[in-house]
Amino acid sequence: MDVRVQGAVAPDPFLSAAALLETEYELTNPVVVQVRDNPDERTWAAHYENCHVLNISQQAATSVMARELALHEFAHMARYEQHHASHTQSTEEALFLALAGESVERRKLSHCYQIANHMKDIYADDITLDLAPATKLIDFFAAKLATALADKPLEDGRPNSRLETPGSDPEITAVNAAFALALVERHALVDSSHRLYDLAAAASSDAPSVNLEAFKRQFKSLGVDPSESEYRKTLVDVTRAYATAE
Repeated sequence: MDVRVQGAVAPDPFLSAAALLETEYELTNPVVVQVRDNPDERTWAAHYENCHVLNISQQAATSVMARELALHEFAHMARYEQHHASHTQSTEEALFLALAGESVERRKLSHCYQIANHMKDIYADDITLDLAPATKLIDFFAAKLATALADKPLEDGRPNSRLETPGSDPEITAVNAAFALALVERHALVDSSHRLYDLAAAASSDAPSVNLEAFKRQFKSLGVDPSESEYRKTLVDVTRAYATAE
């Protein structure tokens, strides 16, 4: 696996993540790691004809989660090269099918893209959780969920902190909680006494229009190797359920 790190960071986390992936999977195309200055940039993978690109902020690249974040994105690259349905299905096509004839708020449409990414993440993390310990990932989920709950808007609509983030919207926070629970239950990582369950219950109570248990079941029960039509139908059903909930 050819990994080239572009940026003033140590390459060790990326090389370590590549070595882990190579124990079970192989990437045909080389990987270019582009380290960006903006700390708010998401970590994401892009796919081109002759290479994959891992985009990551310098803050993330030098954090304790660097190896885990890199391994997760490498897993997305592996799914892409496998032509897995989750990574070949057009999100735009699925949302067009799901929302045709519906009037949907812009924020909810943005959340539908996030839900589609969660479904991709399930399949990437099926790889990562087979290769590396889950402790850091579970702590990461709990911290992000706790922060989103603390930053939820007040009753008059004002943000509850000076920094209002997309995660502070109670409805998508509830879906994010469903995703976290689905992933840990899919891989039997924690028991019901874990803090994640208390956080998810709080998220659910803040968003009564979102059926957290239903979203958790949908994420958790995703088939290992669905056909394109099966995956498309699930993605359409999940995004429609969220966008049309009242």
